Amino acid sequence: MLVDQAEIYVRGGKGGDGCVSFRRERFVPKGGPDGGDGGDGGCIYAVATPGVDTLLDFKGRHHWIAQSGRPGMGKNMTGPKGEDLTLKLPVGTLIYDRDADILIKDLSAVNQLVCIAKGGKGGRGNARFARPDHQTPREYEPGMPAEERLLRLELKLIADVGIVGLPNTGKSTLLSRLSKARPKIAEYPFTTLQPQLGIAELSGHRRFVLADIPGLIEGAHEGAGLGDAFLKHIERTRVILHLVDVGSELAAMPPVDAYHAVRAELGQYTMELAAKEEIVAGNKIDLTGGEEAARKLAQAIGKDVLPISAISGKGVNKLAEVLWGVVQRTKQTPLPEAPLRHPPHLERS
Repeated sequence: MLVDQAEIYVRGGKGGDGCVSFRRERFVPKGGPDGGDGGDGGCIYAVATPGVDTLLDFKGRHHWIAQSGRPGMGKNMTGPKGEDLTLKLPVGTLIYDRDADILIKDLSAVNQLVCIAKGGKGGRGNARFARPDHQTPREYEPGMPAEERLLRLELKLIADVGIVGLPNTGKSTLLSRLSKARPKIAEYPFTTLQPQLGIAELSGHRRFVLADIPGLIEGAHEGAGLGDAFLKHIERTRVILHLVDVGSELAAMPPVDAYHAVRAELGQYTMELAAKEEIVAGNKIDLTGGEEAARKLAQAIGKDVLPISAISGKGVNKLAEVLWGVVQRTKQTPLPEAPLRHPPHLERS
């Protein structure tokens, strides 16, 4: 199950208190103060970890607290430092301070590390307060409190190509044809309930990552169907693959209307998403009249439409090569930062 949002409370470890102590040794009168400092509290770090795909671990556990530093000891011994706590997050996680509603860090690269809650500094022991005019100090410092925060975690999958289209256009079938992903495929709308990732492998050790999101319908930006909650997962993609059903008589609407309906929903979400480079593919050309419908769609929208059949595989290899070429071309220029939309706050648990 893809869990792409969570709220957690994080707190670093409290600093250890300083120690009040005096030397007690035989034959050493007036040994003087020897209270050590307290240990620093542990910090909490977040790291983008390959192999971690969802925020499920953070949906069930809401409090993450690092170990506190230990108090100082006699003989000028500093207390042990509290152990740091590292949270393993999926690559593509956005970390927000919930109360301030600001972005702390976008973990967009593997092994990227950020401190999200600093531990408190250990307090000074009484040895630190000794002076010529104050040789038996009994003062000490308590450990400093740690940083604490309420965080909102939001996952945006990172892929090269995002597949969009109405329900039942064959997006999942195409994903399974292009990659080794095995999404659920059935003949009813909204078979895909959560985004799916797949890796397309071409000859010459070439590969790119595809993301298939649940189908969009007219009014998705207002919550119709499954809404637009999953569009954030293609905000980072370089290319949008717009799949249109051009062959099925049971399609929800004619191909031209279907194309414009999805384009409208992309624009309602963000103009940046709608402005991404788009490849249009007309699917189900194995059905009667499919290829002719693909040609008419291309004339109507003024764009090239690649005719394919995800079921039979016709045209799929050509589509993969076209996608590879566009992905490589877009990699020559850095992607603009994805728009960081602030969804409504999750309810506190």
